[in-house]
Amino acid sequence: MDEENILKFVSAYLKKKGFKQTEHAFQEELQHSKTTNSSSSQISSNSQFDPDIAKQILSFAESENGPTRYQDGYSKLRSWTYSSLDLYRNELLRVLYPVFIHYFMDLVANGHLQEARSFFNSFREDHEIMHLRDLQKLEGVLSPSHLEEMEFAHSLRQSKVNIKMCQYSYELLLQFLHKTQSTTILGIINEHINFRVYPGQPSSISDDTEVVTLTGSSQDAINQVNEKEIHWGLLEDSLEERLEKTGGLTSDSEKAEGENKEPDWDDNKKKPVEGGKQGSSIKKLKKDKAAGAAGKPTRSETTTVVMAPRVKPELALPTVSAEVEQSILEDLRNRVQLSIVALPSVSLYTFVNTHNGLNCSSISSDGSLVAAGFSDSSLKVWDMAKLGQQSVDSGLQGDSETTPNEFGTSGGKRSYTLFQGHSGPVYSATFSPLGDFILSSSADSTIRLWSTKLNANLVCYKGHNYPVWDVQYSPVGHYFASASHDRTARIWSMDRIQPLRILAGHLSDVDCLQWHANCNYIATGSSDKTVRLWDVQSGECVRIFIGHRSMILSLAMSPDGRYMASGDEDGAIMMWDLLSGRCVTPLMGHTSSVWTLAFSCEGSLLASGSADCTVKLWDVTSSTKVSRTEDNFLGGIFYLQLGFYRNSSF
Repeated sequence: MDEENILKFVSAYLKKKGFKQTEHAFQEELQHSKTTNSSSSQISSNSQFDPDIAKQILSFAESENGPTRYQDGYSKLRSWTYSSLDLYRNELLRVLYPVFIHYFMDLVANGHLQEARSFFNSFREDHEIMHLRDLQKLEGVLSPSHLEEMEFAHSLRQSKVNIKMCQYSYELLLQFLHKTQSTTILGIINEHINFRVYPGQPSSISDDTEVVTLTGSSQDAINQVNEKEIHWGLLEDSLEERLEKTGGLTSDSEKAEGENKEPDWDDNKKKPVEGGKQGSSIKKLKKDKAAGAAGKPTRSETTTVVMAPRVKPELALPTVSAEVEQSILEDLRNRVQLSIVALPSVSLYTFVNTHNGLNCSSISSDGSLVAAGFSDSSLKVWDMAKLGQQSVDSGLQGDSETTPNEFGTSGGKRSYTLFQGHSGPVYSATFSPLGDFILSSSADSTIRLWSTKLNANLVCYKGHNYPVWDVQYSPVGHYFASASHDRTARIWSMDRIQPLRILAGHLSDVDCLQWHANCNYIATGSSDKTVRLWDVQSGECVRIFIGHRSMILSLAMSPDGRYMASGDEDGAIMMWDLLSGRCVTPLMGHTSSVWTLAFSCEGSLLASGSADCTVKLWDVTSSTKVSRTEDNFLGGIFYLQLGFYRNSSF
């Protein structure tokens, strides 16, 4: 039995030290011995272990796995990092968190439960600022079985984290490990950490966007994914492109005033983006002549307008009626251009007496309908025109029932239409581009399709195994996507009850998603602190965006399809270049969770709504915040929509 333990320890030791080739050769030799001599006695006789050497190896193994060694090893690493030079300290401190959590889980796995709890409580304060949510989850690990049963802990033990570090910081760490001969720390590093070593000066904690991220893949695999080709442009032969070619988007007055005004970066703005999350159908097949997002230089009047490239659709797109085309054309001609010097007006809808039961809201693309999902499993829809008319008529006519109430019931006593069918809280609701349908997702793991004309439930889509956090229509309608607690996103079409694609790869909940403007890609944000971009046709992940320090709660795509914004639980917003997969700039200002994001139609402004009770407008062309548009509200902001209609702006 001692010899079997020795063999196991030698194998574990080689793995910890990172001697992969030696470990592989050792395992092959053991396997060969077992197959040729099918008895353990033969292995024992071939091994010829000296009793004294065996005792020393077993004694060393016990000391390696002893609980005091974990406490002492981490204390030495912690003291060394905090006493390092200020220039390198920030990078070296990043090693502490993964070592801390894996030390804790190793102690639990080895049955040292009291020591594990003491170790956890002794050093948790070091990591609460950046990793409080993760620590709260790990606090529930009370036995070795929990490591397998708890999804988060199991993912940590099976995956690696990426740590960005300069060459000299990395060499300092290696010198410390060599000097202290800490095989436990070395084992954690070899098994659970990928170092991204770069030449040059170390980065400070303030400008670092890739501190510690759980990806489930090696850095080489991530780089390989991010090298895949993507086509970020807009759809070719779209309605707006045809109108632009005929000159139908510029009015005569605009042409006459064009030489006397500051240049309009985009005279061809599209129909609004609904909630900053879903696209608004054909009314949202848009083009941003300014290439509208962060990092774009200001153009002079003589500068040629840069147009987004055109791509072919990968999905069969629905046809557009002549009536709808005419409506889009009228909206385009009356659209207002926004910029840092021409900020939008604000229209607010207030939900009263919700008693913390309001989970989500959505506004139709023309601004005529407002939907809201509640914790009591209900979905309610208000007609804004009828609501306003009722308030006037009620003052003039009292209890008269002559006022028509298209969405009311019981003789017009209710100002909204009540949709009932879900058996759990409604977490997301979204209008179709034309406003004739609503999709809702719920904790009951289903998605339901409702008709705003028939006031009835048409379809119940079943496929997810757990609550569905988000559902979004594609910009052209007909197709939609859903995000769930089961760590997948799924692509659906309205005429099929089974999903067309299942997008699997995240290591935790998929909390939000967003369609690309050309409908060929879908972005998903997850509690694993990453954003992924998926190819709709193949279902493959084509980009992994790493940099957030907490769960992703909101996403938005720029109108030209080149950039993406993501907001997290800590209040950080990041602008990403889809082509390179890199962060263009972080937008810092919120002090709590960013629940919703939305681009303006020309892409020059980004609106963000947060649980800190503020709405902020950001000038993404220069990555500066428009301070005067910051307003305070009594509660967190759950939904924003930047849209530009004939009579109003959202």
